[in-house]
Amino acid sequence: MNGTEFESSKLGSKEHWDSVYARELASFREIGDEGEIWFGQQSIDKIVQWASQYVPPSDHPTILELGSGNGTLLFFLVEEDYSPKRLCGIDYSSAAVELSKSIAHQRGAQDILFHTCDFLLQDPPFISEEQESSGRMDNWDLLLDKGTYDAMALGEKDALGRSPVFLYPSRAARLIKPGGFFLITSCNFTEEELKTNFVTQESGLVYHSSIKYPTFTFGGHSGTKYSSLAFRKATQ
Repeated sequence: MNGTEFESSKLGSKEHWDSVYARELASFREIGDEGEIWFGQQSIDKIVQWASQYVPPSDHPTILELGSGNGTLLFFLVEEDYSPKRLCGIDYSSAAVELSKSIAHQRGAQDILFHTCDFLLQDPPFISEEQESSGRMDNWDLLLDKGTYDAMALGEKDALGRSPVFLYPSRAARLIKPGGFFLITSCNFTEEELKTNFVTQESGLVYHSSIKYPTFTFGGHSGTKYSSLAFRKATQ
């Protein structure tokens, strides 16, 4: 992996996120607060709009969110007529999964599968007989990431000094169907850095499109708060 390298931080630790989601779960149980929308409502709206254009609900796609947190993005997909039985959210924090399941039950979206899984080390669950009978891991039409890659980049480095995101592109790509999509939203990496990190021979991903956000200018340089890039898995 090339591009920006970050120092390890508590923001990249499982303990931190377990604590965050334990507090949000307690708050939800006490006052019904569903928790924070990471990157704000605008990012959710734009991601859902992109999905509706390129992976529409009429195609009955299977969608997996990596690091689904409180499940907000998947709930908004359900509101746009995506089948909850075709959606799955995984997170390595069991507190996040418990929170998302609780919110799903309240919203009537309990058919979404939320599952505790560290996808760098484990495989996500199958959500249909079709997936299970195929015996293949590359059975998702769309993978989503909204801030998970950012958090992993702050994780503890291995003995060779590599961040956990070193494994990320290949682990993500192996889950995508040939011709399927990966849409990532980041606040720490530029579009060019994301292209460098994900468009590799090993991943088999190619750049597809980007989501445009309002720009700002600081110190004579223009930029955006977030980068959302879509990549497509090469067909065999």
